[in-house]
Amino acid sequence: MLNPLKTTDFDAIKLRLASPEVILGWSHGEVTKPETVNYRTQKPEKDGLFCERIFGPSKDWECYCGKYKKIRYKGIICDKCGVEVTRSVVRRERMGHIKLQAPVTHIWFLRGISSKIGLILDLPSTALEKVVYFASFIITDVDMELKQATLEQIKQEYKSKQKQIEAEFKNKKSALQNQERQAEESGQLEKIRAEKEEKLEQAFKIAQEEIKEIKSLAVISEHTYQNLALKYGHIFEAGIGAEAILKLMQRLDLKKTIKELERELETIIDSKRDKLLRRLKILKSLLVNDLRPEWMVLTTIPVIPPDLRPMVPLDGGRFATSDLNDLYRRVIGRNNRLKQLMDLNAPEVICRNEKRMLQEAVDALIDNSARHGKTVTASTGQKRMLKSLADILKGKQGRFRQNLLGKRVDYSGRSVIVINPRLKLYQCGLPKKMALELFKPFIISKLIKQEIVHNVRSASRYIEAGSDDVWDILEKIIQDAYVFLNRAPTLHRLGIQSFKPILIEGKAIQIHPLVCTAFNADFDGDQMAVHVPLTKEAVAESRDLMLASHNLLKPATGSPIVTPSQDIVWGSYYLTDLDERLQTDKLPLFADEEEALLAYEVGAVTLQAPIKTRIKIGSRKVEILTTTVGRIVFNSVLPDKLRFINDVVAKKNLNQIIKDCLYVYDEDRTVQLLDELKDLTLDFITKSGLSWGMEDLPDTTERDKAIEESDKKVDAVQEQYEEGLLTKSERYAKIIQLWTETKDKISDVIKNKIDRHGSIYSMIQSGARGSWAQLTQLVGMKGLVTSPSGAIIELPVKGNFKKGFDVLEYFIATHGARKGLSDTALRTANAGYLTRRLIDVAQDVVITEQDCGSQAGFVITQAESAELGTTLLKRIIGRYLAADLLNSRGKALAKAGELLTDEMAQKLEKEIIEQAAVRSPLNCQCEKGICATCYGYDLSYNKPVRLGIAVGIIAAQSIGEPGTQLTMRTFHTGGVAGEDITQGLPRVEEIFEARPPKRRAFVSDVEGAVKIESMERTIADEQGKVITQDINAKVIKVTYQGVDSDKYYFAEIARDILTGQSAKGNEPAKDKPTKKKLKPIILVKDGEQIKRGQTLFSMGEAAIKAKNAGEAKINDKYVKVSFTADKVKEFIIPKGYAIWVSEGQRIAKGTQLTEGSLDLQQYYALCGGLATQRYIIHDIQYVYSSQ
Repeated sequence: MLNPLKTTDFDAIKLRLASPEVILGWSHGEVTKPETVNYRTQKPEKDGLFCERIFGPSKDWECYCGKYKKIRYKGIICDKCGVEVTRSVVRRERMGHIKLQAPVTHIWFLRGISSKIGLILDLPSTALEKVVYFASFIITDVDMELKQATLEQIKQEYKSKQKQIEAEFKNKKSALQNQERQAEESGQLEKIRAEKEEKLEQAFKIAQEEIKEIKSLAVISEHTYQNLALKYGHIFEAGIGAEAILKLMQRLDLKKTIKELERELETIIDSKRDKLLRRLKILKSLLVNDLRPEWMVLTTIPVIPPDLRPMVPLDGGRFATSDLNDLYRRVIGRNNRLKQLMDLNAPEVICRNEKRMLQEAVDALIDNSARHGKTVTASTGQKRMLKSLADILKGKQGRFRQNLLGKRVDYSGRSVIVINPRLKLYQCGLPKKMALELFKPFIISKLIKQEIVHNVRSASRYIEAGSDDVWDILEKIIQDAYVFLNRAPTLHRLGIQSFKPILIEGKAIQIHPLVCTAFNADFDGDQMAVHVPLTKEAVAESRDLMLASHNLLKPATGSPIVTPSQDIVWGSYYLTDLDERLQTDKLPLFADEEEALLAYEVGAVTLQAPIKTRIKIGSRKVEILTTTVGRIVFNSVLPDKLRFINDVVAKKNLNQIIKDCLYVYDEDRTVQLLDELKDLTLDFITKSGLSWGMEDLPDTTERDKAIEESDKKVDAVQEQYEEGLLTKSERYAKIIQLWTETKDKISDVIKNKIDRHGSIYSMIQSGARGSWAQLTQLVGMKGLVTSPSGAIIELPVKGNFKKGFDVLEYFIATHGARKGLSDTALRTANAGYLTRRLIDVAQDVVITEQDCGSQAGFVITQAESAELGTTLLKRIIGRYLAADLLNSRGKALAKAGELLTDEMAQKLEKEIIEQAAVRSPLNCQCEKGICATCYGYDLSYNKPVRLGIAVGIIAAQSIGEPGTQLTMRTFHTGGVAGEDITQGLPRVEEIFEARPPKRRAFVSDVEGAVKIESMERTIADEQGKVITQDINAKVIKVTYQGVDSDKYYFAEIARDILTGQSAKGNEPAKDKPTKKKLKPIILVKDGEQIKRGQTLFSMGEAAIKAKNAGEAKINDKYVKVSFTADKVKEFIIPKGYAIWVSEGQRIAKGTQLTEGSLDLQQYYALCGGLATQRYIIHDIQYVYSSQ
């Protein structure tokens, strides 16, 4: 029968323990043979892993023997072969089972970070594994009465043996006749008696220890078991293997155990509390979910349906089979062999070995990768690990992530991308062939509606014929359609955007040059996927939210992501450059912009020649300016409020123009400006004919002179080192500095030699491509390079790329390059994994309320902002103020609760603001998610965030996306000695996981004044003379106010008085007997503030006075006076650490004394949560801003 209940709509999958009865309930029969299919008939073997009687017929409506064929026999079970006549699809659903001859533990519950079975039984996992794999025994039952009786019996035996020895000794002694020999022999007899008594004593102690060792759940070796079983077999029972574990689990009373543990919890010490709580948690979970612990030990194993572990016949009579079949065969084979051995009453040792092998076979079937060093490999001769049930489910290639979360999508295609500068920002070019396939269902629908064809099949044929009607229909459909373009890896939400498709010839997808940054696309063979939104909602979303023209800002920073680059930048630079060489005494003068453009068109002036003309600035104002025709042309596409830019426009200026346009106007006007700028600049850069070749690069004689000079200087440094005037590290630092200066000098020479209006200068200066450093390497020298360890190699590469390197230089240069490539590959994987973990923890952070009403603010300072390379104002734009914003004179510039907009920030630019308190997600009081007021602006649109926005995921993507650009290498401190400081991506991971840092900074755990001293040690030289040697380590001493106390003991003072000594009483008295008792008369109160010299109590005639002023605490043994006193805490700082504090400086608790990274756990304990949050935010922002 097919299972009628089909669950297709669900939110989550819950894994829970299955009892043996449940497993049998799933099963349609027992698999008893390891055979799969008959090699001659190719049909499944009876009772084997593909048996049709258990799993259903191989062919629809046909039994195994062929007696019943066709659907009319539906539901009949063949009396000959026992196969039910039904659909063959049941072979995907029906399960079987294997009845195990001996119980086996489930590896998931035996192994793992905390062994669940170990936790339930309160046993260490190593001991448990010894029991399960038949290396040790475990005591399951102890008869306490018999144990007690045996102990008593042993005591009685011991006493009777003692008496026996004593009697024997007496008899022998009295038998001695001769007086002379008596003394000698009685000595020998004494010795013998002592030896016997000692042996007896030892035997008694051993017996006692052995009996005491016999405790329930004690794990003992086989040798110990044999020994104890011979002597005390009647007291206890012990077991081995999973059978013993099963017995213990069955006996466990969950309710009783939970009550006992809860009672124990009240008195337990802290070190054991954590384990006890974990044990309680698992036992309570079992009880609540109505599960039994013994189900973790398997007595029956389910066999998954055969069509989920298929065997596919190959050419030549061989089969390709799923690994699971091999694993099941091992289990069945060993199970059957164990059954035969048990039926034959084979020796215990043989049975035990077979049971261990069965346990290992089941382990391999469930989770082969968890068995370190014992993994089962394929029998085909390759060393390939077999894929077990757990391996099929887990990881990126597992069932959940690969097949359930990551399905292949209908209505999608992929192709190589090329650029098309003629597109509008919201358009993409879609190959006709691709569009025809993607929109096929829509075309078929239209063809049938227009009655050109009458069914789907003929419509498909009609489309394949490629008639003109089809293309016309496709054109109409495309007019209202949108498609999504996606480039893998999708690191942030702008990795998928929607576009209006334009039908094109060819096979490559065409995209607009300005969307490349968002996709991180280039045109060296990159591919993109196209998806078609189908439902009305999806089309509306793609049109209103995901269209490229609505996504102009980067969600991470709020800055434009569609900023022009490369050709467009070069074009705008070329267009707005002013050529001083064309400057004349009398500049051409024009009446207005139109006249100047007319003069250019007829060839009277050139594009970059200086001219004078009347320029309309904004809507009203007109001024006479010295400008160029190129600048007039450039300004002609700018909106009124942004004109007139009378300057060279490079990359930075273009970015600012886009920002201003977004701020002053809106999205639509900005998109229009971007397209007009693109068309204009590309047109002019094409006409300019700018290009460059190797011959454009200047040769410099100064380069050779500079290198020669440096070589001489290096020789001089080397001589100084050999003479002992420099240390090794000083020599290294000097050489590095020398070559760095040389390279800078050569770089300056090249910069001055290059034609200011040539292609190379304009390309680099505009920010279109390349840098001065690259140009220096092309014609100057490559300079210093790093080794794979990150240290700078002191031998520079003197050659350049134009002339080429010699062999040694080539290898030094490739050294660092290879490291760079391997770093990049590693970094990509690590950044992706970091993003995945961040998304996992942040996915529930959503904007749930408008305002949580929190009063707390997060203080952002100007000094901290400068460290991050930005300003305070830039950091607080888009945030709600938690307190009034004050300038340095204390004047309120904005009120608490106000949103700081771009407009306000521009007005406040000239004000000196030291700090600002803003609302922050860190202080948000929302129970679930965070509120819009604490969050502030949604940077994707630079507007206040709306309810329901998944800000957690945006934050995780914003941290993960630039992760690939972060440095992977740990930074060397000077390249020689010293540990590494972790930077870049590893540092970000270190912070997020709160791991102890690699290079840990020293932190003061006290508040006080700093004193720095050098550390010295005394050593004896060869002559035995003691000399003082200065070690490079330093000692930081912090003098702080600590609590000290004086204790005045009553008993000690009484003793001193009685023995005639002066009464001190600072040490507790050793209880010596005194004849007379003296009682103290206490003259102060508990908690009273005492002055120095004040009488605390009197005893007899003595008055005991306080040595220090402080607070009194009184009990029945002493009076304690607590007072504050100066104390010194020392921190020994090893060589290689830069010290961040100065002599005499007053420091607070938690101050960082040296360079390095703070240990977050330690810092939290010292300074609390708020300071730690500040440090985490600052450090992560520093890593990203310093890249």
